[in-house]
Amino acid sequence: MIKIEDLCKTYHMNGRSKVVALNVNATLPSRTAVAILGRNGAGKSSLMKMIAGTMSPDSGRVLSSGTISWPVGFAGCAHPQLTGLQNTRFVARVYGVDSDELVESVKEFAELGQHFYLPVRSYSSGMKSRLAFGLSMGIHFDTYLVDEVTSVGDATFKQKSEEVFFERLQHSGMVMVSHSMRSIKKLCTEGAVLENGHLTYHKNVDDAIDHYQNNLARGTKNKNHKQQAVQG
Repeated sequence: MIKIEDLCKTYHMNGRSKVVALNVNATLPSRTAVAILGRNGAGKSSLMKMIAGTMSPDSGRVLSSGTISWPVGFAGCAHPQLTGLQNTRFVARVYGVDSDELVESVKEFAELGQHFYLPVRSYSSGMKSRLAFGLSMGIHFDTYLVDEVTSVGDATFKQKSEEVFFERLQHSGMVMVSHSMRSIKKLCTEGAVLENGHLTYHKNVDDAIDHYQNNLARGTKNKNHKQQAVQG
């Protein structure tokens, strides 16, 4: 379970302020796949980083009763000067898992061949993503964070990635940020909509999607009215 209490976050740039979280309160249940929806710039990724603990809020806190992953597939989790093997052993030590088991898991899953023994700086973007996804899936977390992850590789690799991810969700929860309604409907059962710093939680993901799409429709309507006023 993840509990968000009175979370506040505001960015200040060039004399302007952007509120992404204003006294946000929510409880994300254990073993539940939750979608975080919101328009571009609403602060979804910032909220995800605060849940992960990689960004500090201005005030408030995030409490968790279990382990939380870094964003699944985040290529930045690997150090570019280290090899795929060295990165894997480092992550194993940090998270207290068996190093040899994680190496075998990642090596088999990522399908990098001899590149696994070369520095990550020599990898293509697709290879970095495959290593990162393999690392994410090689460790069992109570909650997985997914921020606009896209599968890379051929159809066979994508299918394998999806199967492993679904297996993890049988025993773990997920917090997912995505603009793909297809992916959200397929993976999530509950959802929350972030708008103007406020988070509205829905126990049914379809209700969250309707709420989000209504926000988009209103935004488009208001934009059209402003354009007509300027033209007039």
